[in-house]
Amino acid sequence: MYRYDEFDQEFVNERVAQFRGQVERRIAGELTEDQFRPLRLMNGVYLQLHAYMLRIAVPYGTLNPAQLRMLAFVARKYDRGYGHFTTRQNLQFHWPALKDVPDILDHLSSVEMHSIQTSGNCIRNVTADHFAGAARDEVADPRPYAEILRQWSSLHPEFVFLPRKFKIAVTGAERDRAAVKVHDIGLHLKKDADGRLGFAVYVGGGLGRTPFIAHKIRDFLPEADLLSYSEAILRVYNQFGRRDNKFKARIKILVHETGAEEIARQVEAEWERIRHSALALPQAEIDRIATYFALPASLAPRPAKSVVLERARVTDAELGAWVDQNTTPHRVSGHVIATISLKPIGGTPGDVTAEQMELIADLAERFSHNEIRVSHEQNLILPHVALDDLPALHAALRDYRLATANAGLVTDIIACPGLDYCSLANARSIPVAQRISERFGDAARQREIGELKIKISGCINACGHHHVGHIGILGVEKKGEEFYQITLGGSGDEQASIGEILGPGFSSDGIVDAVETVVDTYMKVRSGPDETFLAAYRRLGKAPFKDALYGAA
Repeated sequence: MYRYDEFDQEFVNERVAQFRGQVERRIAGELTEDQFRPLRLMNGVYLQLHAYMLRIAVPYGTLNPAQLRMLAFVARKYDRGYGHFTTRQNLQFHWPALKDVPDILDHLSSVEMHSIQTSGNCIRNVTADHFAGAARDEVADPRPYAEILRQWSSLHPEFVFLPRKFKIAVTGAERDRAAVKVHDIGLHLKKDADGRLGFAVYVGGGLGRTPFIAHKIRDFLPEADLLSYSEAILRVYNQFGRRDNKFKARIKILVHETGAEEIARQVEAEWERIRHSALALPQAEIDRIATYFALPASLAPRPAKSVVLERARVTDAELGAWVDQNTTPHRVSGHVIATISLKPIGGTPGDVTAEQMELIADLAERFSHNEIRVSHEQNLILPHVALDDLPALHAALRDYRLATANAGLVTDIIACPGLDYCSLANARSIPVAQRISERFGDAARQREIGELKIKISGCINACGHHHVGHIGILGVEKKGEEFYQITLGGSGDEQASIGEILGPGFSSDGIVDAVETVVDTYMKVRSGPDETFLAAYRRLGKAPFKDALYGAA
């Protein structure tokens, strides 16, 4: 993974010192909250319902054990003993005292972490496929390009005060695990007919109040042109994006109102003007950054089948279920990518305790060549695990309630913090997720249902990505009561789609029954056990589900 150089470290240290002075002035009353607000947001500090919240950047979702242990230390010393992983591959602390935030950032800087540009109208944390560098199906590791974008965008003088926040995602596989089509810029790494690396470029995706799937504006962009083309897109957006209405300020609105073809024409024109400048990305620099992301030298091929694992599976059904559901083939023979579910039955999606973080750090050292990944689905990943080590890994995870075999199943729910924490929320997300998880907690039932992604947001800002859930749930407020609207048929993968609203919302008491009715209907109408929920919905449309919930017309 990328290691800071002297410039990186000085940059982060200077920001910590600067923010320490700003916090001291706020506490002393020399700054009002209105004056302090833009300063704290530039450093990832939000003021939520009950306390400040600190959002820590995890660029492209990659962590090492020292960093995860530091997050555990912060959780224990400065918070309430846990952290919350988000759909931007970040981690949030929901209970830090403002006076302690500079000390927290100082601790984080010692392990090459920070919270810069995790908020504000700037380019946010660049995200990537959480299986990057390990997956069999990728063309190339997207993380070197995500790191190049991170360096380029950090305090970029033109783009620190954009019309609105800006999000970039990169994937290197045909199976899109980074949801690139619902980002402001989505980059799909690919090869042309001559074997050269480049990107399909998507612009104008996003969720929230007005969800849109991004438009492809370039089928193939040579890798050397990554920064100049990205700059051209940002310049067009910075010039023409609306600043008079924050609800219409995202680039997705500009693309929608102007038209994708015209935006593409403007971007190409701007790119032609600047492309021959110093922004051209030298191959030597690409190669230099890529060396940080090379597979570990100690990761050697092993036999494709493990006698140790197969013997253990004979007597341990839970291990077998976990291996089948939570591991993915690795590009190196004899290894897998292991998903650690942060969704125990009845738990809070994405929450992880200090003790669990420390355990995972230990396990990454023992079994995963010192690497941990954060997925946008709020789970953690050990990307390089030998088949022989799976029984011991599973046993250690089981002792800490981290061995739930539900990756990609109905209880692997994405949920935002909702009204339990967030001042923008209209309804609670966490209790709904917990109750749905308990309703479908039976392992055999989950496997029978198969792949099904439920995503829950407590307000229209869609931090839970409900628009692209196979079943999406949106919390709304009506006359002081919490109601939940259901959408069906959304997807954030390479065949991305926005879910369709099914009908009137359901009360807090009725939403879990409604979800169960939708699932039971799917089980009745699917063509067979191999037809997924999403495939069945796309074949049949919403009619059978709407009839089951609201009655036939």
